[in-house]
Amino acid sequence: MKRLALLAALAAALPATASETYSLDARHTFPSFEVNHLGFSIQRGRFNRTSGKVTLDLAAKKGTADITIDAASIDTGLDKLEEHLIREDFFNVAKYPTITFRSDTFDFEGDKVKSVIGELTMLGVTKPVTLAASYFNCGAHPVNKKKMCGGDFVATLKRTDFGMKYAVPAVADEVTLRIQVEAFKD
Repeated sequence: MKRLALLAALAAALPATASETYSLDARHTFPSFEVNHLGFSIQRGRFNRTSGKVTLDLAAKKGTADITIDAASIDTGLDKLEEHLIREDFFNVAKYPTITFRSDTFDFEGDKVKSVIGELTMLGVTKPVTLAASYFNCGAHPVNKKKMCGGDFVATLKRTDFGMKYAVPAVADEVTLRIQVEAFKD
């Protein structure tokens, strides 16, 4: 009995975890992609609907991410191209309506996130992806004063690894994925 009381006292004396949960701000979070088209230009697009949660424990240098992208929200500025991209040749949104990224491995340098290592699932295929942070910051929002974190993350992947083989190599296999993200503390 004394042993249990001692363990309970020790557990109570330990500092509480400083883990904080953040919800993505859909108005300021837009995953985007860049792909070489016919060797002449870099074509760009983005997804307009993204949701998810991120937990951060800056003191322990830990984090998690659970992000969902609505694949049908693809936006290239060209209606005909978007109609093609949502079909079976590319994102096949009828069968795979979402793209997800999940992580429980955050790499820190000081109090800044340097990369997020996780798994990207697209077209029913899950592959490891490391999102490198080119920028990361947490602080008080200047207008509403709520705590928020944000950053810019980038990764390079091969679309054929996920089964998206249409028009390779005319439309390059290598795709740059960029995610600008802002999230408010819950």
